[in-house]
Amino acid sequence: MIRAAKGNQTAWFAPANGAVNWREAVDRAEKREFVTSLNETFKDSGSIVVAHYAGLTVAQMNDYRSKMRQAGGSVKVAKNRLAKIALQGTDAEGISNLFEGQTLIAYSSDPIVAAKVSNDFAKGNEKLVILGGAMGPTTLDADGVKALATMPSLDELRAKLVGMINTPATRIAGVLQAPAGQLARVFGAYAKKDEAA
Repeated sequence: MIRAAKGNQTAWFAPANGAVNWREAVDRAEKREFVTSLNETFKDSGSIVVAHYAGLTVAQMNDYRSKMRQAGGSVKVAKNRLAKIALQGTDAEGISNLFEGQTLIAYSSDPIVAAKVSNDFAKGNEKLVILGGAMGPTTLDADGVKALATMPSLDELRAKLVGMINTPATRIAGVLQAPAGQLARVFGAYAKKDEAA
């Protein structure tokens, strides 16, 4: 018999066929929930970066997570076997071969953020080694992630687009105002000439 307590309630039950104990059943449920959650993350992410992190201190890892969170992304450490299961049925399924050794996953809804933050962090910490990643169905190697990191983010692109839209409007207003200003100067010159005469 196994005793399970929740709050001030206690329940006793016998494991099925004596083979599975209560702790194993709870572990399986937690793993199943984690895989489901990670699968949704893979489906919803604009990009995913996979990297080795062996040798990073807790402080460095916290710094990396903080920078990623500030930029709008996330970092997770997952068992390789569970990550490979979670990749099944997603566009990023092609990166399952990257999950060897101590790996972490960086992801973001903005396709550029995870790559940019990871690449910037790796420049200052050689212990974070980018292995590759995915952007939708496109599988990226380490150089592909670095190339993606050099592109402007969606927010930067939006700002540039707004700037491009505003620039012609400003130029048009300037052109429209210039002839009116020139006419005023011409009329002013004629008025001064008439007063002098």
